[in-house]
Amino acid sequence: MTHPAESTYTALVVEQLSPDFSGVVLRDLDTPMPGPGEVLIRVRAAALNFPDVLLTQGNYQFKPNPPFVPGLEAAGEVVVAGEGVAHVKPGDAVMAQTRQGGALARMMVADAKEVRRMPPNLDWAEAAAHSVAGITAYVSLIERGRLEAGETLLVHGASGGTGMATVQLGRHLGARVIATGRSPEKLEAARSAGAHEVLQVGPNLKDDILRVTDGEGVDVVFDTVGGDVFDASLRALAWGGRLLVVGFLGGRIADMKSNYLLIKNISVIGVRAGEFGRRDSVKGANALREIDALAAQGVLKPHISARFPLEEGVQALRLMAAGSATGKIVVTM
Repeated sequence: MTHPAESTYTALVVEQLSPDFSGVVLRDLDTPMPGPGEVLIRVRAAALNFPDVLLTQGNYQFKPNPPFVPGLEAAGEVVVAGEGVAHVKPGDAVMAQTRQGGALARMMVADAKEVRRMPPNLDWAEAAAHSVAGITAYVSLIERGRLEAGETLLVHGASGGTGMATVQLGRHLGARVIATGRSPEKLEAARSAGAHEVLQVGPNLKDDILRVTDGEGVDVVFDTVGGDVFDASLRALAWGGRLLVVGFLGGRIADMKSNYLLIKNISVIGVRAGEFGRRDSVKGANALREIDALAAQGVLKPHISARFPLEEGVQALRLMAAGSATGKIVVTM
């Protein structure tokens, strides 16, 4: 096994959990060697996700003890492939999607099962930003929502990285896509991703949805917001509609009366895209192959709205926490 030339590398380290990122600092760490079934990657770009913010605060379901390096998805080059790793080799351009973190660094060790080759038409930043958004859209619309051509899809949070991927995939599947957002800038971002129509979120959201669907309602709702948005969406579903619960960025977890499900023959469906692949490795691997093929075809194309060098990683986390960015935020090495 070839040892890496660099004996140390720079990483963004959470040394102390804090609500304001005051415990997140740059540190030089010793370069590790990968164990059996592991891969050492020279990271070229890492994409942020909201769990990265929660990890630094100790508010995520996975709670590593400090010190640790956050970052759940990266793209880079294989430096060393550990014993038993055959599907990638040193020099290969790869993506890593890991639940253990470690991507916000110039080097990372990843489980080989979480590493796969990059689609050829994505750059480093796009490849880093592809996996989480793509797999969430795929599992939501295809595995859980069973979206069909000709149906109407409503996407909330459509200007975020996952929302934009869902808009792109919904349009590719032949649905009429309606996207929502809270500002003209976010609505324009959703339209640029392929939404046929856009709606600004407000107190009349249910009526607005029914208006643009001629009173019929929507067949599938992709909801990362919850709260009032969930309430309005439930009441704007068409007969046989499906409401996909993906997250609760709005803060309030909504209640629901079961008789409403019966009256309109509708379904409320939970989506945990990461857990989907862990529970069924065969279906999970197939979903990853599918989203990578869609990226190679140009169907899924991450929108990068902000890029920060690693030295400004804390600023990137602050922007992620503010929720004001469109598309994905990427830290480049």
